[in-house]
Amino acid sequence: MASRGKANLTRQVDASTSASNASQTETLSVLFVCLGNICRSPMAEAVFRSFTKTHNGFSRIDSAGTGAYHEGDSPDPRTMSTLEDNGIVDYDHAARKVQLSDFANFDYILAMDKDNLLNLQSMKNRIIKKDPSSENELGKVMLFGDFGGTNREEVVDPYYGARNGFEVAYEQMVRFSKGFILQVLASNEERAK
Repeated sequence: MASRGKANLTRQVDASTSASNASQTETLSVLFVCLGNICRSPMAEAVFRSFTKTHNGFSRIDSAGTGAYHEGDSPDPRTMSTLEDNGIVDYDHAARKVQLSDFANFDYILAMDKDNLLNLQSMKNRIIKKDPSSENELGKVMLFGDFGGTNREEVVDPYYGARNGFEVAYEQMVRFSKGFILQVLASNEERAK
């Protein structure tokens, strides 16, 4: 069932991006962010990469954490097994902490929950306070659940729970990735006209 859903999404994304790729000269970069960068944000990165690997509309896709608790660690084994169960077997990542430079290096910085969103907004505001002219040069900080979610939907941290929390998170990543890709590429296509 999961691979059929992924195949349907891939066809929708293919149809949506084929025209965009032809007219789009600018590529986008996306950073997914959670707390420790071993569960939710690497899962989001892997899912997003799997949907966009044949499209040239995205130049850089990465993930990071607002905390440095697991810096250098591989993703949680439950994250990896959930990805593998859904056909994503080529993902490799080492956890890292969000850097101030990420705000200038990524077009979109997508938080998994409201706490991380607030932390990211605070970091961005500190940059702007030091250099007000930089505001338009910094990435958009948003809640990932704003794309395909309902009522500012958050991805609950599955770290302290059972495996089914990772499966719920995976379903959300698929929905939110689809919504983000379709919305952002449609917006870019509209601007290109």
